[in-house]
Amino acid sequence: MKKIILLFSLILALCSNAQSTVNDTLKMNKTSIKRSITISLPASYQNDKTRSYPLLIVLDGDYLTAPFEGVLKYGNYWDDLPEMIVVGIDQNKNDERFNDTDTDDEGLPKAKGADFYEFVGATVLNYIQQKYRINNFKIIAGHDVTASYLNFYLYKDAPLFNAYISLSPEYAYGMEQRLINRFQAVKQNIFYYIAIGDGDTKVMKDKATLFNTAVKQIEVPSLNYKFEEIKEASHYSMVLQAIPHALYYFFESYQPITTTEYQNKIVTLKEGYVDYLRKRYEKSEKILSYKLKIRYNDFKAIYSAIMKNKAYNELEELAQEANKNYPKSMLGDYYLASYYEQKGDLKRAAKTYLNAFPKEPIGDIDKDVVINKSDELRSKMDKQ
Repeated sequence: MKKIILLFSLILALCSNAQSTVNDTLKMNKTSIKRSITISLPASYQNDKTRSYPLLIVLDGDYLTAPFEGVLKYGNYWDDLPEMIVVGIDQNKNDERFNDTDTDDEGLPKAKGADFYEFVGATVLNYIQQKYRINNFKIIAGHDVTASYLNFYLYKDAPLFNAYISLSPEYAYGMEQRLINRFQAVKQNIFYYIAIGDGDTKVMKDKATLFNTAVKQIEVPSLNYKFEEIKEASHYSMVLQAIPHALYYFFESYQPITTTEYQNKIVTLKEGYVDYLRKRYEKSEKILSYKLKIRYNDFKAIYSAIMKNKAYNELEELAQEANKNYPKSMLGDYYLASYYEQKGDLKRAAKTYLNAFPKEPIGDIDKDVVINKSDELRSKMDKQ
């Protein structure tokens, strides 16, 4: 536990200067009551005026916002997670979190719980949408009573959120079956992560486990679902482990190609390496609502798989994709020259390597590399 706390302290210290935080207050619907929210903007927000960002609404923001920010900033530093706008809703005054999550005998929001439902779903969302550049991907997260409460937004015919992070939920009456029904009825893609700690109460663990068993018995292609029981974790310490698991699960397609993915999914393909790369990024772009440049190291991984499996015909297609993403670099010419080389057209290959010379170096491909490759091929031709 101490190691986990120390890790997050270091993460927050490392990233604290990169964020822009706005403290604001909004009125509850039809009342004079004001609620505090904290809005954390990405480091790139002011510099890139054309870009929009995913939105993360954090219930219990008074203690959950900081760990979410820490994970996001750390993940973005390594280009594993995208930047996003984080809105934390403070629920720590006068038992607000329990009033906010109040339900009736049917397990639906009532009284102050109904007011809070409208506050988040209408007031907060509308305010953020009007004032900040958010895209279409919206996440909501909560812990125990708020982890249950966030599910009410899935009850709507058109759910307000695309992704849900439910940490040790204390389900409202009848919620488990209602969620199963909603999963089967909703047409849009839904990302859903639920976690419990093995130190949670038996009732909480049993309900979550039974719910997980029920979900596994249904087939819903649009549902991206993951359940975890965090070992050796209390009701509170599990949060620090579950948050990165949830975010890394949601944004798996955003992350660079890993060694495991390369070995288990890419190099085992018989064909379609470039198509795999393209579709991988298209999936992430659909979530983020902006086009991503394919990482150079991901190009290298696909190139390596092509060469290993002698699928040389795909090098020409890889060169075309490289020119789209890095038109001023040597990358496209390098792959095209490699294509000619593997096809035995050494003269054309040597010329194409030289064509790359005046362009910008990229990664480990520089002027020396292309000159040496061209000279090597010319030497081979002279010996023929």
